[in-house]
Amino acid sequence: MLKIVNLHASIEGKEILKGINLEVKAGEIHAIMGPNGSGKSTLASVLAGKENFEITKGEVWFKNKNLLEMPAEIRSREGLFLAFQYPVEIAGVSITNFMKAAVAAHREYKNLPPFSPTEFLQMMKEKKAIVEMTSDLSNRSVNEGFSGGEKKRNEVFQMAMLQPDLAILDETDSGLDIDALRIVANGVNKLHSPQNAAILITHYQRLLDYIVPDVIHILYQGKIVKTGGKELALQLEAEGYEAIRQNFSEN
Repeated sequence: MLKIVNLHASIEGKEILKGINLEVKAGEIHAIMGPNGSGKSTLASVLAGKENFEITKGEVWFKNKNLLEMPAEIRSREGLFLAFQYPVEIAGVSITNFMKAAVAAHREYKNLPPFSPTEFLQMMKEKKAIVEMTSDLSNRSVNEGFSGGEKKRNEVFQMAMLQPDLAILDETDSGLDIDALRIVANGVNKLHSPQNAAILITHYQRLLDYIVPDVIHILYQGKIVKTGGKELALQLEAEGYEAIRQNFSEN
């Protein structure tokens, strides 16, 4: 699904990613954890195609295609989805109209016929139920006046509508209370299948109580310094990132 080889990336001349190697297969959920400034959100932005980062070395292959050669909108239509850490507001554009345009663009790219109005509304109804989204929320402008939990719920709803092959969730748990975290996590779990994959980027172990990853990677100073299973998150919860810093310094 995704293969990253020796990826280096900089912004304004400062190197942030310093040799990322990562492989994600269909059906897998990977979690990337690390302290602030380690490069987690930079990695998500680079994969999604944010243009203010400079790729200085390395390769990224998505479904055997060169991801780095694709503009951001083509990456999305090829099946890559990024749930933002800080979702943006789009004033004057309802969620319904926003998703209608996005879904239509994706289907046209894949040479699929457009949904009829009835089919689209039925799909909206089914996907809203996954994240417990009310009709009044879907009729409002995208994220305008939304609470933090509503914004994150809307991100997962968009993911449900677009049905990506690879979803990258950049600190989706940030700022969520327990109820909102449960709803968002349940949505992610319901959407996961043997045909798709997900990368969870998080600071905290609590998200992984709801979404159990197959693999956990620790990102520190722009590199993946440790990989393991769920026990690695529990170790971080007990020891903190200071233990990672100390081990990294000793090595």
